[in-house]
Formats: sequence, C-alpha cells, structure tokens
Amino acid sequence: MVKIKDVADAAGVSTATVSRVLANKPHVRPELKKHVMEIVEKLKYRPNRVAQNLRSSTSKIIALIVSDIENPFFQRVSRAVDDTALEQGYSVMLSNTDEDPTKEETCLNLLRDENIAGVILSPTRQTLESFTKTSALNIPMVIIDRHVSNLDIDNVIIDNVQSAYTLTSHLIEQGYQRIGGLFGMSSTTGRERREGFVKALKDHNIKPISDLIKYTKPREEDGYTTVMKLLKMQDRPEAILTSNSLLAAGALLAIRESKLAIPDDIALVSFDNPTWAKLVGPALTVIEQPTYEIGRTAAELLIKRIQDPTRSTREVVLKTKLIVRQSSRFQNK
Repeated sequence: MVKIKDVADAAGVSTATVSRVLANKPHVRPELKKHVMEIVEKLKYRPNRVAQNLRSSTSKIIALIVSDIENPFFQRVSRAVDDTALEQGYSVMLSNTDEDPTKEETCLNLLRDENIAGVILSPTRQTLESFTKTSALNIPMVIIDRHVSNLDIDNVIIDNVQSAYTLTSHLIEQGYQRIGGLFGMSSTTGRERREGFVKALKDHNIKPISDLIKYTKPREEDGYTTVMKLLKMQDRPEAILTSNSLLAAGALLAIRESKLAIPDDIALVSFDNPTWAKLVGPALTVIEQPTYEIGRTAAELLIKRIQDPTRSTREVVLKTKLIVRQSSRFQNK
C-alpha cells in the first residue's frame, strides 16, 4: 500500500507539503501543487480518510441506521440519503438493527467511537420510550419513520394515523364491513397505523373485531402465516389491510394458495408502493409514502445540523398518497 511518505519521497518534498496539497491549503505554489498531484496519480495514492478525520476532529461520513434493510421502504430511503450526502461531499455508512435495541445501542456506540459526523436513525420502540440515553451520545441526529415527542431533535415522518384512516375508509366506502388488519409489532409505526385503522372503523359505525386485528413481525413469512390463519376462520374477513409491503407479499401468497380471488373473494390493500404492486394481477391498492423525499429531507437536515449545531430543530411531516387499483374494488356494490 502506498503511503504519504512514498509520495513525499518521489516528489522530493516533505510529508507536510503533501498533506497541504491534498487538503487544498493555501500558500502552496501552483507548480508545486501540480507536481505533487502528478506523483499522487502516478503512484495511485489514496488518503486515509479515517486518519484525516481523527487529526482534524471532523468527519465527512454520516451513518444511516434502519430497522430492516430488506424492507423496500428503507431501500428507497437509503438511496435518497446516499444521493444527497454525495452531493454535499459526505459518504454514507449503512447499518441494520432488525428492531433489536441491543444491536442498535451497539451500533450507536461504535459510530460515536469512530468519530462519525452524524446519524439518521429509524429507532426501535424501546429507544423511543427512553430516548434520553441515546441522545446523550451527543451525535448530530435525525429521526425518520417514527415519531419522537418531548425531545429536541430533528424528525422526518408521515402521519401514520391519518394515512391508515384514509386507507381503511377507502375499503369501507367500497362496501367492505368485515376488515382484517396486520400491523408491525415492534415499532410505533405499527401502533399508529392500527390506531388509524380502528378509528376509521368506529367513525363509520363498524365495530372492530379483535380476532381480525393482528400484531405480527413485519416480515413476509409472518404475513403469510397470519393471513393463513385469518382465512381459515369460519367467518373470514372480506378485506385485509397490511401495514407494509412485506406483510402484503405474504398475504398475497396466502390468498393465492387458498384459491381465493382478489377482489372477488377478498380485497387486499397495503402501505408502501413497491414496483411489484402495480405488476401483480390485480394491481394492489396502496398508501404510497414519499420514501425518496423522506431520505433526502433527513440527509439535508442532518448536514445542516452538522454545520450549525445550534439551529432550531424541525419536525417535517410529509404527505402520503392513496393509489386506488383493482385489488380493492367491491364486486357486488
């Protein structure tokens, strides 16, 4: 591996001069700078960014910590964070917690020790319930996807309660009465979407049926097993709402394996709008979240926080969109 001393020796200058050239410092003659950079290119030298960060007590790396990297929602958010960070001269380090607060704490402590510039975090429910411990890490931070109350921290979210209310109301307006719901068990997001689901039923004078409302792990396999149980009930649901696209994929498989037709036998709607949602037959009715805008906004807020730690905090609530497709058309209306 080529070292900075190798560049200095080949250029006939000191290592300090090479450092000044690489850092684009003033008071370096243009012809000397050109000479050093030619040697850098010839030897294919790459600066040790970690060492530079430690020496300068600054970093150009931000971290994105998500709860489930397999979830298409976080994949799109990650792309936006990466795009925005690169535009501002930052790199992104990605970590996955699997909704495990211990794993999350380990990640945050490691990032602090590595002198990270800032963190964009989708926190576990346990973290949200005792957030002062996390905020004490003294790292510039932006929270995404989950609502943080009573804490002075930047937050980028959607209105989960209202979005679930809108999606449930659509089913009711289509004529469905016996509606099941699947909600993530390990996040405030699932809890808020359940709240909006139940509120919509009650506001339309429909009594929620507890046997049809399930908390589950927000994974495809759990969506499959939970929906299979609902479909085996003597009085199965007329429609099912899932709180993310992984649960929807599992629900879709269960419905197909049960030889039921969508929407003739049962309707299916979901949060998130993955590519496959409009390609399956029938296409899936969804609440589309502004995933790219969530990631872009979070990255912009974090970089502003890094550059100005004293600025006022913001909570940004972005709008969702109901996209009605064939999976929720009530056939006997």
